Amino acid sequence: MMSKLKYLFLGFIFGVILIKAEVVSWFRIQEMFRFQAFHMYGIIGSAIVVGAISILLIKKFKVKTIYGKEIIIAPKEFTKGNIIGGLIFGLGWAMTGACPGPLYALIGSGLLVVTVVLFFAVLGTWAYGRLKDKLPH
Repeated sequence: MMSKLKYLFLGFIFGVILIKAEVVSWFRIQEMFRFQAFHMYGIIGSAIVVGAISILLIKKFKVKTIYGKEIIIAPKEFTKGNIIGGLIFGLGWAMTGACPGPLYALIGSGLLVVTVVLFFAVLGTWAYGRLKDKLPH
């Protein structure tokens, strides 16, 4: 149980950072989708650069997990399902003003109406699981 508390603590700190950086702000997200401000593009762009550099370093130096297991990054195939899924994801993000990642931070900051968004995010995940075999991949 104690080993799990560190993850709860890190999640709490991450949520505070998201709130303070206004990454979960509905107004900031709307500014992004209306091309009115650079704030969110800067944050997302920075995350992409850090992620890309991290993956390159993991591959180059053959980094292992803390348990000594090799990290293997499987290649991903691009399909039309990626485009359809991305459009649905973006539409939901634009309509709700919330990316699924920080939903818990929004609820934790007192925006209880976001529980409706969380419900439908879980419902969408469930629906994908049920229809996965019938969808284009």
